[in-house]
Amino acid sequence: MKNYQQFEGLFGLERETLRIDADGHLAQTPHPFESACLERDFCENQLEIITPPCHSIADMLETLSGLDREARNCLKHQQETLWLFSNPPHIDSEDEIPVAYFREDSRAGKNRYRQYLEQKYGKRKMLFSGIHFNFSFLDEYLQTLKPEQTEFQEFKNQFYLKLAKQVLSYSWLLVLLTAASPVSNITLSHHQITGATLSDYASERSSRKGYWNSFIPCMNYDSVPEYTESIEAYIKEGLLYSAAELYLPVRLKPRGENSLESLKKNGINHIELRMFDLNPLEPLGISRKDLEFAHILLVYLSQQADFEFTPDLQEQAVRNHQAAASLQVQNVLIQGRPILERAQNVLSDMRRTFAEYPDILEVLDYQEKKLEGRRPSEQIRYLKQDEFLNLLVS
Repeated sequence: MKNYQQFEGLFGLERETLRIDADGHLAQTPHPFESACLERDFCENQLEIITPPCHSIADMLETLSGLDREARNCLKHQQETLWLFSNPPHIDSEDEIPVAYFREDSRAGKNRYRQYLEQKYGKRKMLFSGIHFNFSFLDEYLQTLKPEQTEFQEFKNQFYLKLAKQVLSYSWLLVLLTAASPVSNITLSHHQITGATLSDYASERSSRKGYWNSFIPCMNYDSVPEYTESIEAYIKEGLLYSAAELYLPVRLKPRGENSLESLKKNGINHIELRMFDLNPLEPLGISRKDLEFAHILLVYLSQQADFEFTPDLQEQAVRNHQAAASLQVQNVLIQGRPILERAQNVLSDMRRTFAEYPDILEVLDYQEKKLEGRRPSEQIRYLKQDEFLNLLVS
């Protein structure tokens, strides 16, 4: 039997959470952390924990655990904690959402960008929080796949461009299996009404009501120059402020500074998956087996045949992603077939592909059980209110 560690790489994670006070309201204190791993996101009371690149998912989660513990210990001294849920808590008014302010002159652009987001999308929508999973295959592994006479970085660019197309086409599967936000506070959309309600969505942030541009961006995945030109065209048209406003579930990133200039100059270094909800059933907001499945899916998709990712297919990929975020998925179709059937077919093909890897089969077992009514959103919807709140503020 084989061990899937041959597909190892570098793993990184960014986890967004809101800070709340002892009453469960958004904390009104300034961002209290100085570490680069404990950063502001959109607003002062939205904490983003950023792990450095790690050599395994286990190491990444251990690092996340240490940073989570550090953050909670600091917050305990000011009677605050973290809201471990993608949908925000009760909001009386947008005055409770202070836009993040960066005092350093070198970061003034971050202030302008957040002011732009406030005006364009409104503060409430920017409170949706989640997890971004970053992964890069080791160069040593990619070297074994590279054809002779091909420059390595060019091969690497093409490898990740092809992978991004596949992941976008299958992002609906990750949403289906990991969505964990079936409850929302009515104040998210209504200003004068309060109380929690069962949403129409297993993940509001991944649904059509969530974190999306006002149009569906269609990219050119033929090469890095053409990919970056696609983004620059939207910026020139005024549809995007910058590449940071490209709200697709997958991003391709360079090493170091995340900018289009760096991407064009240095090429693609890793892929970022941006569709994961915070799961309040997990102490760190996400399970190890879900991250392992994401890794296995990346390996699986990297082995699939290339295809032309037409604008129609790109739009359909986004529609499938949004549809998979529904709480009731019985009538959702993917490629003309019921979504649960289509998901089972993909998992079955993965099982055949990795039949000699017992550790992978164990992860696939875990995901297949979710299709029998054990998805996180289905578990959370049946919790009593006090049980649910205890999960979020423990």
